[in-house]
Amino acid sequence: MGKRQLLNKKNDTRTKGVGDASGPSRGLRIFVWCVDLFMLALVGVAIYVVIIFLQMPSLDAILHETRPAAVIFLDRNGNEIRASNRIMGTPVSVETLPPHVWQSIVAIEDKRFFEHGPIDIRGITRAMLSNLMHGRIAAGGSSITQQTAKNIFLSREKKISRKVQELILSYWLENRFDKNQILDLYMNRVSLVGGMRGIDAAARVMFQTSANNLSIAQAAQIAAMLKAPTTYSPLINPDKNIARARIILQEMVRQGYITLNQARIAARQLKPATPAPNTNIYRYWTDFVLDEVRSTIGTFETDLYVYTTLDMGLQDRIANILPGHVGEYQGAVIAMNTDGAVRAMAGGTNYQESQFNRVLALRQPGSSFKPVVYLVALENGMTPDSYVNDSPFSIGDYSPHNYNKRYYGDITLATAFAKSVNSVPLKLTQEFGIDSVLDMAGRLGVGNKLRREYSTVLGASEMSLLDLTTIYAVIWNNGKSVRPYSITKITDVRGNIIYQRNPSDALQILMPQTVDYMTDLLADVVAVGGTGHRAMAPGVLGGKTGTSNDNRDAWFVGAWHDLVIGVWMGNDDFTSMSSKITGGTIPATIFHEIVK
Repeated sequence: MGKRQLLNKKNDTRTKGVGDASGPSRGLRIFVWCVDLFMLALVGVAIYVVIIFLQMPSLDAILHETRPAAVIFLDRNGNEIRASNRIMGTPVSVETLPPHVWQSIVAIEDKRFFEHGPIDIRGITRAMLSNLMHGRIAAGGSSITQQTAKNIFLSREKKISRKVQELILSYWLENRFDKNQILDLYMNRVSLVGGMRGIDAAARVMFQTSANNLSIAQAAQIAAMLKAPTTYSPLINPDKNIARARIILQEMVRQGYITLNQARIAARQLKPATPAPNTNIYRYWTDFVLDEVRSTIGTFETDLYVYTTLDMGLQDRIANILPGHVGEYQGAVIAMNTDGAVRAMAGGTNYQESQFNRVLALRQPGSSFKPVVYLVALENGMTPDSYVNDSPFSIGDYSPHNYNKRYYGDITLATAFAKSVNSVPLKLTQEFGIDSVLDMAGRLGVGNKLRREYSTVLGASEMSLLDLTTIYAVIWNNGKSVRPYSITKITDVRGNIIYQRNPSDALQILMPQTVDYMTDLLADVVAVGGTGHRAMAPGVLGGKTGTSNDNRDAWFVGAWHDLVIGVWMGNDDFTSMSSKITGGTIPATIFHEIVK
């Protein structure tokens, strides 16, 4: 072999060696590059997870979240009126609930809940296959733990970051709590009814009972709502709710929670839910009482039970009567016993349209203030048979006239009162002094709110319907002091008494003879010929009408047995009503309708 051939052979060998060496080197570089890329991706994912984790809410803080303290209002007989700020039902637990309640939830929402970890791989796989077959999202695979994480901690935004947080939280929950505790959290926090949370809240709204008293059928109907509360609501879509509840009963049988016979009985009991009673007719009252609670015990951080003086039957009656009589105007009614216990309060015709409580509004009482003046006269020796002169009255530039612009000359005090003439109380004030009138008003509880001027005698100084009714309550309380009250007791949820009403003895404000004379005068007002005759009904003791200038306000306050009822009618903007409306027309009629 020649030299050239040997050299070429060596070169070929060297070339092969170089070629053989370069092959593995490039592959190694690709491998290293892939490993670096993978590690970089892992770091990126780790950084992303850390960022998501740092953006998560405080877990312990939300688990022990604070909420406005709920106030549960009870009527005079201990029946619940309504609750304020109760966004969650009474806490429930797997250990205390009837088993079929939590079993209905597990059966339909996560049948392997007690077997799998934070996430159900089998369930997710099954859901993905089902969705692929249907070509749409037809099934979900979230575990109860995942749903709990979402309900407690997260918003409902459909973002990848939220899903990552959900998975982190699910593992955190399963490491911190056992399965029963997680199920408790789920049942107490799930949102089912109009912003309220928990299956107990749903039970109370849907079936007017607690979760502890749910039947198998009712439990299945509440569990049916978990998929989509509005779509499967037994109030809104009862047919869909019942159809899904039947599926739940079948699942409970299949999973061994109930027998086939129990399921059949429950299926026959499935029915649309009955809406809870409308409590808006009590809202003026409960708002008023809540203010009383705050002024009585100050701020509070625990749920309260407030025992009130409300008579729900009377409240219902007043709430039904008032709107139909005042028409396009506004109205208000308050009823109290002669000892001051407030039994009913309607601050307007429709709470949803206006939350302004007109029982507390300051308005001109008109002639309904006149008994204060007559009480001064009676205390100073006059009687209902004493003669007075009804003729034009003028002091300075103040020259009021009678409503009908007629004058009757010499008449008895009783006649002047029954016809509600204006000149007589003005002349009585001139005789006994305006300070004596203001002093009497003060003894009755309203003196510090009145102006020292003659127009006050005819009701020009504003006062509330509550104040005015209290004046009359003193008269029908045999002249003894009256302090309106709405609360008898306040307790916490454990029954510990926070406040107990302990009334002091009433003071004798008016002399017995004065009271006798005044009750006779008030009785004449509702008799035939009196301005308040429309109010007359069996058991009515008397009353007084009142109409302010230009028919801006119309009033009637009367007594029926031991109940004193005040009625006001007018416009919120102080504009005049029809000239035909006086205290002796619609307000007196409303009183009559309430007590007849």
